[in-house]
Amino acid sequence: MQAAPVRATAIPSFTDALRAVESLLLSSGQRTARRNAWTSVLEDRRRAKDRVEVQQVLDQTFTVRP
Repeated sequence: MQAAPVRATAIPSFTDALRAVESLLLSSGQRTARRNAWTSVLEDRRRAKDRVEVQQVLDQTFTVRP
């Protein structure tokens, strides 16, 4: 008697599943627009963080000390 073959299928990650759904629902142009928008959001956050850090350095540099 021979054992039945075992099938192992990898469970896709949550990100993979979201990308699959996205590809079904959106055309490629919409996907590109979404990615560009998210990249823009991340860049805005980075610039805002940089501004805060520069302001803190300036405040420390120009603080009047008695």
